[in-house]
Order: sequence, then C-alpha cells, then structure tokens
Amino acid sequence: MIALLKAVHIAAIAVWSAGLLALPSLYIQRRHVRSDDELHRLQEMVRFAYIAIVSPFAFVAVASGIALIFAREVFAPWFAAKLALVAVMTFVHVLTGLVVIRLFRKGERYPGWRFVTVTLATGAIVTGILWLVLAKPQMPIAPDLFRPGALPDLVVRINPWATP
Repeated sequence: MIALLKAVHIAAIAVWSAGLLALPSLYIQRRHVRSDDELHRLQEMVRFAYIAIVSPFAFVAVASGIALIFAREVFAPWFAAKLALVAVMTFVHVLTGLVVIRLFRKGERYPGWRFVTVTLATGAIVTGILWLVLAKPQMPIAPDLFRPGALPDLVVRINPWATP
C-alpha cells in the first residue's frame, strides 16, 4: 500500500513540477499572438493546462504526501525543510494562477525577464525538494525543534503567561 501511495505521490509531483515549469513558456507566447482568434486559443490552452492538469495533480501530490506523512511517521529536520519548499512551490502555483487570470487582458504582455526568473526559481525549488528527499541530509539546527511533541516545551520558553 505504501509503495502504491509513493508511486502516486511521485507521479503527481512530476506532473505538477513539469506544469509549473512549462506554463511560463506558454505565457511568453502571448507576445507573438496577432489575432483575437489566436489569443483565444492560447488562453484556452493555458487555462486548460492550469485548471485541468496542473492544479488537480498539485492536489493529488499534496494529499498523497499528507497520507504518506501519517503512513510513514516522518519526523526529521530534512522533512521540515522539504515541507517549507513545498509551501513555496504552492505559493508559486497560486501566483501562476493569478498570471493566468491577468495575462489575457487587452494589451498585457509577459516580459522575457519574468519568464527566465520564474523558470529558474521554480527549477531551483523542485531541485531543492528532490535533493532533500534523496539525500536526507543531517540538519543539526535545533534538534529539539523536530522532536514529536516538542511544541509545548518550546512554547513554555516564550509564553509570558502561565499554562495551567
């Protein structure tokens, strides 16, 4: 069961990552559109890619990842770092959706510098996630922070009010 869940998770992450990397190359096509018909076809393709492919696979990736957390009981510092990068990837996903909404208004363009920046940043995030998952590096930063059940001990240090 865990092997199947991992396979679903990896496949969903692959499609989600590929979609986030590919969408900016579709956005840059906006500057080459000459007619309203071409604009409509490009908009339809971009919206389909985002709504029907990338977003559902993002949901499956996150849902299967959550299921794997409970199935495998992963409590390691590298995993917390991975979750932070997944949160950043989710933020990129949301920003991508905002670009899809705005880009096809009259007179809008997608600059080349933004294409390069977003593609490199997304590639770096995906590479960072892959590195953390495959290398599982030892992270000596605050080992007590990642111990299960450590939150009450950490809050006591900074909480000015007495806890009953």
